Amino acid sequence: MTAPRPFRIEVPDEVLERIRARVAGYIWHEMPDDGGWAYGTNLDYMKELCACWLEEFDWRKEEEKLNRLPQFTAQVEGIDIHFVHEKGSGPAPLPLIISHGWPGSVAEFTEIIEPLAHPERFGGSEEDAFDVIAPSLPGFGFSGRPARPIRPRRMAGLFAELMTGVLGYDGYLAQGGDWGGAISTWLGYEHVPACRAIHVNIMTMRHVDGPRGVEEEAWAARFEKEQELENGYRTQQATRPQTLSYAMMDSPVGVAAWIVEKFNSWSDTEGDDVESVYTKDELLTNVMIYLVTGTFNTASWIYYGRREEGGRVLSPERRRVEVPTGCALFPAELLAWPPRSYVERVYNVTRWTEMPRGGHFAAMEQPDLLIEDIRAFARTVR
Repeated sequence: MTAPRPFRIEVPDEVLERIRARVAGYIWHEMPDDGGWAYGTNLDYMKELCACWLEEFDWRKEEEKLNRLPQFTAQVEGIDIHFVHEKGSGPAPLPLIISHGWPGSVAEFTEIIEPLAHPERFGGSEEDAFDVIAPSLPGFGFSGRPARPIRPRRMAGLFAELMTGVLGYDGYLAQGGDWGGAISTWLGYEHVPACRAIHVNIMTMRHVDGPRGVEEEAWAARFEKEQELENGYRTQQATRPQTLSYAMMDSPVGVAAWIVEKFNSWSDTEGDDVESVYTKDELLTNVMIYLVTGTFNTASWIYYGRREEGGRVLSPERRRVEVPTGCALFPAELLAWPPRSYVERVYNVTRWTEMPRGGHFAAMEQPDLLIEDIRAFARTVR
């Protein structure tokens, strides 16, 4: 464990030039005439996105935006963990660790960090302020990589040490979506009393006994049906990530297509118009973080690690997360939430919010809704 060291993103020009050359030299191929997005990332959109990448997108501008956030690295159990640490306003900001997932990055949180830390700047009350800590997951972005795939449960242990051992907090809240939801769950399950409560906008964990009753069984059947067309990437990354890596580490266009497909199909878009939710700059910034750090391969390892740890079941002993848990249900979430009766066998649910809109990437899609729900939940546990 080491003390935090200041960090700035400074990507060498030669790295940017190499990426640009690979995009410019990409040899386009075909898609089925009736393709749209049904077969995967739409070819016409990829051509449009790559033209923007070459002619309009400015990484240096996006890099500077990210560098406005106070960033640090600290070694935890031999792994360098990169994190944003925005200290909140007022005399008693509540520590809050927010964790991203795949295929995301800390760039997901650029619209929520300042309002969470300084609510008075956005028409809110200083009493709702947080010290916001937003780490890059091990193997993702600007964090170091583990020697081999590690599970989200282990990542939770690293983040617990970051919060208490490195940053010296006695108590904190944890929030997350995607893998961040799993990490937050493990924090609330194994790292109490320091982790005082959790807030999640995804239900990744399962009860060992499975669904009970008609409503829960209907959800389970519907869930399995809905996931049939989403399981390909998940199976590949959980079983043979190294094979996938040889193509992806060589092709910026391939990485962009692999990631943009998820932003389109997992978000609350208008039809297949991914730009009804995101700008090209937002999509490309997230893609570029994987490319400039060379972490597409190691980021995919988390799927392998989760499979090794036993999949989605939280507790074979039927224990649940007992710290107060806030659940934010966004209607277009990729992993549809179970009925509350099921969720309450896994978590001590003290707040349950069914959102009017939004999907998997809540911090980017509906930042105001997410911010207000986190604040409201935190008021009950401060």
